[in-house]
Amino acid sequence: MNTYDYDFLIIGSGFGGSVSALRLAEKGYSVCVVEMGKRWSSEDFPKTNWNFWKYFWKPALGMRGFFSLKVFRHVVIAHGNAVGGGSIAYAATLLVPPNSVWRDGSWAGLDDWENVMPAHYATAKRMLGAVRCEDQGPADQTLRKMAEANGLVDRFQAVDVGIFYGNPGDEKGKQYPDPYFNGEGPARNSCMSCGGCCVGCRYNAKNSLDKNYLYLAEKRGVEVLAETKVIDVRSLNGKANGADGYEIFTEKSTAFLAKQPQRLTARNVIFAASSLGTQELLFRLKQGESLPAISDDLGNRVRTNAEAALGVRFPDKNVDMTTGPCIASSVYIDDKTHIEACRYPRGSDALGTMTTILGGRDNPGPGRIFNWLGTMLGLALSRPLATFRVLFSFGWARETVVLIAMQTIDGYINMRLKRPWYWPFRKVLVTKGDRIPACIPEANDFVRKGAAAVGGYPTATVPDILFNVPMTAHCMGGCAMAETAEDGVIDSQNRVFGYQNLYVIDGSMLGANLGVNPSLTITALAERAMSFIPNKNESEVDESQS
Repeated sequence: MNTYDYDFLIIGSGFGGSVSALRLAEKGYSVCVVEMGKRWSSEDFPKTNWNFWKYFWKPALGMRGFFSLKVFRHVVIAHGNAVGGGSIAYAATLLVPPNSVWRDGSWAGLDDWENVMPAHYATAKRMLGAVRCEDQGPADQTLRKMAEANGLVDRFQAVDVGIFYGNPGDEKGKQYPDPYFNGEGPARNSCMSCGGCCVGCRYNAKNSLDKNYLYLAEKRGVEVLAETKVIDVRSLNGKANGADGYEIFTEKSTAFLAKQPQRLTARNVIFAASSLGTQELLFRLKQGESLPAISDDLGNRVRTNAEAALGVRFPDKNVDMTTGPCIASSVYIDDKTHIEACRYPRGSDALGTMTTILGGRDNPGPGRIFNWLGTMLGLALSRPLATFRVLFSFGWARETVVLIAMQTIDGYINMRLKRPWYWPFRKVLVTKGDRIPACIPEANDFVRKGAAAVGGYPTATVPDILFNVPMTAHCMGGCAMAETAEDGVIDSQNRVFGYQNLYVIDGSMLGANLGVNPSLTITALAERAMSFIPNKNESEVDESQS
């Protein structure tokens, strides 16, 4: 009879991993969560994102933060590395996508989604403490004026956020005993409206996973191995389909030399390392013959919410756009395009180095660059000081309303693991396929007209304007849920095709463009995945996927 270190080993502690850890512990299983990033506390977070060593995650360069920015030929992707996954750096925006997403993509028809998912969304909202955000700051008031200028004020709305606000009338920052889980959770402090959600909440107000799902899981005995990277997963006892479980090999992610290799065994393994992390690891396992039967569909149809990062900057006005949570409001400018107002805390201007003036027209191809140059020249001649300030990163957070545009249109790229010509030393993830357009004309028109109405300067990102490369914090897909291994990597219960006791539960499972922030949907789908797993004393966990 096989004995294991754990019943379940979970790779990654983000929304999929943390949900799985808690629900499995509640069902009586022994669980280990392996997380590549560090464990953070509120007092450890950097005050601004200029503190590269504590903000960015690049251990090889001595940067051991929680924010990672990866540049590909088709897209620039931001994601998080920490105990709690991307929730440490996310905006705490909890939105339900339109029902149309369940009728699109590879998961269409796999379940009665529109009737099944509302209950899981309700559970996810309760666990993440979702509330309608009434903390509307100057950035949100600006977005409302822009919507009014575009004749869309009736489509402006406050959004649901996972932030604790305390009792009305109490001072901001006041500490309360656990307000969510009948005293089982940690004490919390009310929001300070500092705009710092994406730089790590230093005031114990954002409902990141280390304060709910993962916190409760650890209280139930779940072991979390931080700063630990999984480098191999192999079937035990020569069983090619994993019927006898798995051995997992790890090393210390933040070490240069003393890697502290470790071997663990588990009956079941869940990949929950985010879309990028799970894809890369599965590619290495497939190509290295550790798990060769993983579907050839791996890496296909990676989506980005068809996203564009825009903005309005006020370089010649005395404004402060940093007040409020990171995202508190949005507007649907049409049935497929959604724009959110976003902010960073005062002094967090590092990402301002990637912004520039939005040109006056949306010419296709190289014509857009010439149009941008013409717009820049005209502004430099007519308003030289203001133009210089728009291009100067310092003051960016205080003077800018960041506008994130997302669409539900079905655009995607593919990812592969290979040695590119510019880096022959090691295989890395690269993007393939048709480009996802960085330019969203409907959103650009909204921003130009709105900026003129509020007296600001419309902005876009440098990769968008010069290289037609969008930026996104919402990488999804690549291990899609589907009916067969020819069309996806996992089945409708998140089980990996070709293997027993192997699951994928993170953003890589998504089968369509959501058009909204995906965190709530990943949480709800993880709750659904856990609903198929019986209590430990009831029956075997997995039926054959061989």
